[in-house]
Amino acid sequence: MSSLLDLALPFARLLDPETAHSLSIRGLSCLPPRPAPVDDPRLAVTAFGLAFPNPVGLAAGFDKEAEVPDAMLGAGFGFAEVGTITPRPQPGNPRPRNFRLTEDRAVINRYGFNSGGHAPAAARLAARQGRRARGIIGVNVGANKDSTDRAADYVSGIRAFAGLASYFTANVSSPNTPGLRDLQEESALDALLARVMEARDATAPGVPLLLKIAPDLALPHLDGIVAVARRRRIDGLIVSNTTISRPPGLRSPHKAETGGLSGRPVFALSTRMLAEAYVRVDGAFPLIGVGGIDSAATALAKIEAGASLIQLYSGLVYEGLGLVERIKEGLLAQLTRENATLPALTGRRAGALVATPFPI
Repeated sequence: MSSLLDLALPFARLLDPETAHSLSIRGLSCLPPRPAPVDDPRLAVTAFGLAFPNPVGLAAGFDKEAEVPDAMLGAGFGFAEVGTITPRPQPGNPRPRNFRLTEDRAVINRYGFNSGGHAPAAARLAARQGRRARGIIGVNVGANKDSTDRAADYVSGIRAFAGLASYFTANVSSPNTPGLRDLQEESALDALLARVMEARDATAPGVPLLLKIAPDLALPHLDGIVAVARRRRIDGLIVSNTTISRPPGLRSPHKAETGGLSGRPVFALSTRMLAEAYVRVDGAFPLIGVGGIDSAATALAKIEAGASLIQLYSGLVYEGLGLVERIKEGLLAQLTRENATLPALTGRRAGALVATPFPI
């Protein structure tokens, strides 16, 4: 399947990015079901109480409506995260709202949580269970733009997908919903997590709850987030979302577009934030590393910075679905060279990253 889609990639780049993405989802949904490939057992990871066949996950944003999670597992991902999904349908921001920065191997998006709402996504995931489909599917939940009680929207997401999600992610770090990142402030985050954890314990006990944070945090701000996360006993952090910064050296004419930047230029910032989080978490829970992964080398760097698992999305825009197998092959080659295990590689360079001047 990945080879067919990779052949179509040059043609997809001739289309508007959002149109190309919609056609990709439609094409994937039309393909016959395909079982996930059998991975080398050395790639298996246990985290959050879940057994992942490999550490390479699909980040939220690709399959916003839970339309093709099994197709992505069939392409070799060890897990797939759908969403972000809001309680009520909303259109998001006006188009155009997705821009390829081809010269920089990057993407800027300002979708603004365009979502069909909980009900249709939950119905799709329920139908998947009816087919007895297997694999780890995370559900990324968010708040409606016009919500007067955003914490209630996250609670609603937990209730809507209880029994359907392998894990939940509370997305409080998208830069494209006004005021959403304010939920990362220590007091607001504490109040939010208190309500969300209560809902999780009541409706989906034992299902891991993760928090997705921004890469643009000042280190004292990160201190507060980690303190709240540990105090509320969440199950993990995803580091990180897109950045509102614009690293020097961007060449694309789209570099000044408003929105969150992802892809290669965010790699250094997000990896440093990952390492900073790793040393602060001090083994209390695992981390998922996201941001700028487009090769086996960058995947390995995330693991060495502290990630037990990794996720990617923008890298697929330029590298195609074949990237997933190339990353797994590269990780296995590294494990063979060192006669090591993935846990032995996790975080081994976090201290060195943290010791360098910030930002890198």
